[in-house]
Amino acid sequence: MADMGMMQAAEQDADLRLVEALVRKDPLALEAFVRRHERWVRGVVFGIAGRNDLADDVIQQVWTAVWRQIGTLRDPTAWRAWLYGLVRRATIDAGRRWRRRRRNEVTVEPEVLTRAPSTTQPDQGLIADERHRRLLEAIRSLPSIYREPFVLKHLEGWSYAEIGSVLGLPVDTVETRLVRARRLLREMLQGAL
Repeated sequence: MADMGMMQAAEQDADLRLVEALVRKDPLALEAFVRRHERWVRGVVFGIAGRNDLADDVIQQVWTAVWRQIGTLRDPTAWRAWLYGLVRRATIDAGRRWRRRRRNEVTVEPEVLTRAPSTTQPDQGLIADERHRRLLEAIRSLPSIYREPFVLKHLEGWSYAEIGSVLGLPVDTVETRLVRARRLLREMLQGAL
């Protein structure tokens, strides 16, 4: 247990050093920061938008905003909440732009889903792919007030306190929303998986 705490403290120290180097406009720090946190940012985009097809554009905008706006970060230890705010605003803006474009288009949106890894047996791979697709669809269909904390908790591994901090919610509310998200998913997936 102590080893896990020491590892987390070391990771937090490394992140803090990267953020401090970013404030000094070190381009190598940005590259390292992106490598360390791109998966997390992608998860946040999905948690907010419920869609994978917006992620690449939003992520590019986010890293550009990080570089341009890092000077607005007053407390380097609060970098996670600051970055979450950037990701959230960029994702919401991208969703609005997408909806405006969709209203003007006649074509049907193609489904862009991350595929589950296939197994060596084709029929098992197809079953796994179908389960993965249904699970992503179910998560996507959750209302955003449930989807966002669900993704942060179960796909990104955040604590209730961290989720509450970035969403501006009490821990009890986070817990309640997670319970409701799980219940909704269970109902949507009952018999499907």
